[in-house]
Amino acid sequence: MAKKQNARHLDAPQLHGDHPRPVTRRQFVAQGFISGAAYTLGGGVMSLFANPREAYAALSTDLSDLRTACGIAANGAGKIPFICFDLAGGANIAGSNVLIGQQGGQNDFLATDGYRRQGLPGDMVPGLVDPILQQDYANFDLGLGFHLDSAFRRGILQSLTPGTELNCNGAVIPARSDNDTGNNPHNPMYGIARAGANGSILQLCGSENTDSGGNSMLPLALYDPEFRPTKVDRPSDVVNLIDTGELVGILSKNDATAVMESIYRLTDSKMDQVNTQISSDAVIKELVRCGYVKAADIADRFGGVAIDPGDDDQIVDLPTSILPGIFTQAEFNDGGRDGREFRKTASIMKLVLNGFAGAGCIEMGGYDYHGGRRAEGEVKDFRAGRCIGAVLEYAARLQTPVMIYVFSDGSLSSNGAIDNTTEGRGKGEWVSDNSSTAGSFFLVYNPGRRPTIIGATPEEIANHQQIGYMSSDGAVQRAATPAANNVNLLVNTVLLNYMALHGEQGQFGSLFPNHGLGNATLQDSLTAFTPIVNGTTAFPV
Repeated sequence: MAKKQNARHLDAPQLHGDHPRPVTRRQFVAQGFISGAAYTLGGGVMSLFANPREAYAALSTDLSDLRTACGIAANGAGKIPFICFDLAGGANIAGSNVLIGQQGGQNDFLATDGYRRQGLPGDMVPGLVDPILQQDYANFDLGLGFHLDSAFRRGILQSLTPGTELNCNGAVIPARSDNDTGNNPHNPMYGIARAGANGSILQLCGSENTDSGGNSMLPLALYDPEFRPTKVDRPSDVVNLIDTGELVGILSKNDATAVMESIYRLTDSKMDQVNTQISSDAVIKELVRCGYVKAADIADRFGGVAIDPGDDDQIVDLPTSILPGIFTQAEFNDGGRDGREFRKTASIMKLVLNGFAGAGCIEMGGYDYHGGRRAEGEVKDFRAGRCIGAVLEYAARLQTPVMIYVFSDGSLSSNGAIDNTTEGRGKGEWVSDNSSTAGSFFLVYNPGRRPTIIGATPEEIANHQQIGYMSSDGAVQRAATPAANNVNLLVNTVLLNYMALHGEQGQFGSLFPNHGLGNATLQDSLTAFTPIVNGTTAFPV
């Protein structure tokens, strides 16, 4: 019998017969009824601040020394920028996108039925060769293994300048999480902040106005109200973070900074003569002093500087661009879902990779895409790949390392029915939620070299690049790692790997007591990379 194809537009809201009508914000986002809105302001001015790591402020020495005391962070705080992608709804990660194998690693392939469950027909399983491209379906161009026709991989490579992929690598973590709920404590950003990530403007930013900055919640043990992310989902949000006042428009940046400094000194000379009659007199005075120092610092760093992502000719293809921008002007200004997601990604990566924020979360909605054509998942996964690739490419252009973490609430499975439409690409349709096929992964870009996976033998390397494993039928083996069946411990595994990139894994236990990842030997088995950051600088080795 011919199966009636779903003719609904791929970005239209999803109404699943086995789901209740959406009533919560999380349900609306996951099923595509709402998404993070975004818009851009016109203009073609070249970004003068594409890499502020090379433009440290030049405040007078006496005030510059007060930055640390007043909590004004250096750009990036010497830590690797961190961005996570929260794919709301239960996206496919295993098999059709990132390869997850049995105990021997990504190349220890599953049975054909296991790949069928993960959306791959028998003639497209890893180990076979694509008849047109004459390449193995198991592809390692990005260091981490992806299916050759992975929509994530295709999207990532479209955003990259050829050669950027040579300095990328990653690891995958097979791990279950609950389907269709924002209650999974997936978000690691508070832990990243606790590990030292910070920015010159913000500590954390996220595209949603939630405690986590995304769809999934954060582990309760990591909660700190001081770390709550600032909502940023459009270029104007970035612009509005900085207000240098009208003085900068009247005077030059240097003159405006000098005025701010003079105001500070006049105020400081009077403060000791004032008694506020408040029990915390010293604290009040310090707040006033620091307020003036921060005003002078903002005028010095950002006076006359364009920080709008839409004006950055590395991000958008502008007349001033030496290399083509990561996004064309048509893509960036598109009024549909693509444009909104591209602007959102550009806004977060502008802040994080330039050191204005320590870490950021990009939520993308509509990933509860089962029950329809495979084409819908392919289109949305490709879009996510474009955004992931944009972050990697922007890091390459700024010559700064970055760690990207991708997760989703649950996953899904296929029954083997094939979608032979152009966008369906001859792959299995997604028919139901399935937490047993879930997993997450992270990618790391390093300007100096491709990040090195731990291990002296191919077998050891394989077991550090895939942290855990699946059974031959494509299900997460829950006893393989602490992370496999506990989302809190999945987050801790990601935090351990972030610290290991700095050579700081020895401090993990003191920063995260009661972490649940066992002793140092077990932690070593859960760590993917050797360090890429010199302990004395923010630059890779």
